Amino acid sequence: MNNNMSYFVHPTAFIEDDVKIGDGTKIWHQVQVRKGATIGKNCIFGKSVFVDFEVIIGDNVKIQNFVSVYHGVTLEDDVFVGPHVCFTNDYLPRAANPEWELVPTLVKKGASIGANATVVCGITVGEYAMIGAGSLVSKDVPAHALVFGNPARLKGYVCYCGHVITKTDDFLHSGTILSCEKCNKTIMLD
Repeated sequence: MNNNMSYFVHPTAFIEDDVKIGDGTKIWHQVQVRKGATIGKNCIFGKSVFVDFEVIIGDNVKIQNFVSVYHGVTLEDDVFVGPHVCFTNDYLPRAANPEWELVPTLVKKGASIGANATVVCGITVGEYAMIGAGSLVSKDVPAHALVFGNPARLKGYVCYCGHVITKTDDFLHSGTILSCEKCNKTIMLD
C-alpha cells in the first residue's frame, strides 16, 4: 500500500498486499480488499464490501454496503452497485471442485445495479443500463436497458442521466433513436 495515501481507508478495513487504489477513493468500515485488486480514482466503498483478488474496478465507482464482488468481475468507470448486490463467478458451484472454472462478468461504464440484485456470471451489463432492485440477472443486458424481475427482463430504456425514456411507436426496435425528456439527450439503440 501507498504510505503517502491520497485515498482514505477506515481503520477497520483490511487491505491485502499488492492492491492498487486510486486517488480520492474512500474505503469505509470493515471492507476487505484482496491481493492484486485494482481500484480506480474517486470510488466509494460502503460498510462490509468484499472485493476478491484481482478484481478490476474503474474510476468513480460507488459500491454500497454488504456487496460481494468476486474474482472475475470487472466494473468499468461510473458504475453504481446498490446494497447487498452479489456477483457470482461459477456456473456449477461445489464446496470442493478440482475442475472449478472461473466465468468472468463485465459491468460497463455508467451502469447501475439496484439493491439485492444477483448478477449471474458470464454476462455483460451494457453501458448506462439499469437493473432494478431484487432482480436476478442471468443474461446480457443491452446498453441503456432497464431490466428488472426474476429473471430480469427488458422493461424499457434509460438515459445517461438515469431518467426512464418514454415509449414511442418504434420503442424496443433496433436502430431507434430515443430522446430524454429530462436532459434532452438522444440515444441510438443497436
